Amino acid sequence: MTTTAAGDRAVVLNYWHGGLSQVPDEVWRHPRLEVLLLPDNALTHVPARVGTLAALHTLDLGHNRLRAVPDELGDLAALSRFLYLHDNELAELPASLGRLTRLGYLNVGENRLTALPDTLGAMSGLVELRAQHNRLTRLPDTIGSLAALRELWLRGNRLSDLPAGVGALTALREIELRENAFTAVPEALRGLPSLRRVDLRGNRVRQLPRWLAELPSLEKLDLRWNDTHAPEDFLRTLEDQGCVVLR
Repeated sequence: MTTTAAGDRAVVLNYWHGGLSQVPDEVWRHPRLEVLLLPDNALTHVPARVGTLAALHTLDLGHNRLRAVPDELGDLAALSRFLYLHDNELAELPASLGRLTRLGYLNVGENRLTALPDTLGAMSGLVELRAQHNRLTRLPDTIGSLAALRELWLRGNRLSDLPAGVGALTALREIELRENAFTAVPEALRGLPSLRRVDLRGNRVRQLPRWLAELPSLEKLDLRWNDTHAPEDFLRTLEDQGCVVLR
């Protein structure tokens, strides 16, 4: 365990790869803890007591064996930087995460999620959301309320469409839809003013809509490992506008 202190106040507790099966009691002796790192352990349970860490701005629970996380995660009002829940065995997320309105980065990738909670849209501070390699078949339409969202990573799910709410993500710069079940470029992306990169590798997209040429910021469209048929003149139009098309 590594501790970083400021004066007599513990700021960081780092238990990375510590062979732990439970959260150490040491954690609860530092009520003003700001960073708690518990990745690459064998945790199967996080106590509800975690919600009392009122100063916590970063929490890393990635690469453990968690099948659930407590509702009390939503009590972490200061959690503003990072929440890592990736590489666990989570089948669902608590609706209470919607109370984390200051959180900027959320990683729930590599789990067993079939849906994200509708309360996701209340997480108004999110800049980056990673939910890759789950079992998602849909996204909540409330995702359109994430006005600050710049990156959305959804590789390796079971998505075949995106909700209309995605069309409200005016800050979105990058979306990764690789290895899903899309047969068309999602209509919800139409008109997004900041969208720079779209990754649709490994889907079943056959045609390209003409509105792609209307995306003012598009720099890269990745269509590799699809059976996409597109007129050469249209591809040249995209390239002339500064968009690299990979197919």
